[in-house]
Amino acid sequence: MLLTSYFLAALAIALAWPTPLALSKAKWTARAPVQAVLLWQAIALGGGLSMIGSMLVWGLAPLGDDLISALHGGWLLLTGAPDVPYPGVVHLFALSAALLFGFHLVSTLILAAWRTSRQRAKHRQLLRLLSNPSETRPNTLVIDHDMPVAYCVPGISQSVTVLSRGLLTQLSDQEQQAVIAHERSHLEQRHDLLILAFTAWNEALPWLPTSRLALDAVRQLIEMLADDKALENVTRHTLLKAIVTVATAAATDDSSSKNHSSNAGLVGMPDGEVSSRRLQRLLSPQEPLGRPQRVVVLLSTIMLLICPTVLLIAPRLLAW
Repeated sequence: MLLTSYFLAALAIALAWPTPLALSKAKWTARAPVQAVLLWQAIALGGGLSMIGSMLVWGLAPLGDDLISALHGGWLLLTGAPDVPYPGVVHLFALSAALLFGFHLVSTLILAAWRTSRQRAKHRQLLRLLSNPSETRPNTLVIDHDMPVAYCVPGISQSVTVLSRGLLTQLSDQEQQAVIAHERSHLEQRHDLLILAFTAWNEALPWLPTSRLALDAVRQLIEMLADDKALENVTRHTLLKAIVTVATAAATDDSSSKNHSSNAGLVGMPDGEVSSRRLQRLLSPQEPLGRPQRVVVLLSTIMLLICPTVLLIAPRLLAW
């Protein structure tokens, strides 16, 4: 049990600092955004499970040789069994820390989901007053604004895409199709749930710089995924022109840019900022990551999820 706690602690440290730092600088992620997003999720889940698990296993070590027997011993101790050894102050402190940390992560996620839901509801009320349904596109609202603006508002029952009058007048039909396909891919692939999870992780661990790195990296990867979806309907040149037109108009009006950014953050979606890596990926497309490399990434993703889980249940595997 103690060896397992040390291993889980080392894994938690690796997933909390050097691994996210290296992945955020990796260049291959732009060639395989799907696999990169999955790997980021595995790092976050595996890191949280390792952190909680290391403290939990350390705290329960005097009560059994594995997690199941230790939990059974803890139950016997609570029920007043005389033959169960008392774990001691240090182990009780570790056990309390594990429970508090787990509660903190879960409560932060629930709070972030509740806050996002409330903000989306308020935003929908504003849209009812300030927008009109599109006559040609379903589930699309048009706001009376001169700037080319496009974003999406996810919902449980119905999601909507919001376009501005400026976007409809300044962009060609093909460019409009590129922007709409990009935004709707966010809705279809439920990117808002990914952003919500990593936002909650960042809020729960604001002292951990890599939690911000993970959030920024996932935002960029999600924009790349949406670009790939848009490229199924339009040419690369058309998508680039639409992106540059929207980004340039936003940059020329600081106040409008702030409003757009806040709206995107309000609904828990990517803020749509055009990063240099995203533009470079569109300007100089590279070959997708090879199949062997993608298999290695997927196997690493699976191992990051399986390893801490299996060790929590069967810590004796380390003795083999």
